[in-house]
Amino acid sequence: MHTLKVIAGGLVLLAACIFASRWLGGARPASLAAGAKLFLPLWLVAAGVNMWLGVSRAGYSVAEEAPVFLVVFGVPAVVAAVLWWRFAGS
Repeated sequence: MHTLKVIAGGLVLLAACIFASRWLGGARPASLAAGAKLFLPLWLVAAGVNMWLGVSRAGYSVAEEAPVFLVVFGVPAVVAAVLWWRFAGS
């Protein structure tokens, strides 16, 4: 259940980045792509912190947390990459 909440948090962060880039740069597709591009390093750090907390506080090993990290980072990152690809070409 925690993993789904973290993934949902990533999607909320992605939406916030998209809306912020739209607010700052207008409704141009390039500014929406910039929001998706901004999201990726932010989410990498946030997913890494989630993994670190799982290892340091929850007692999981790095080997146990690595697949969870890939899912937690990967799902929102794929959505961001698709949006980036979709809006960068426009």
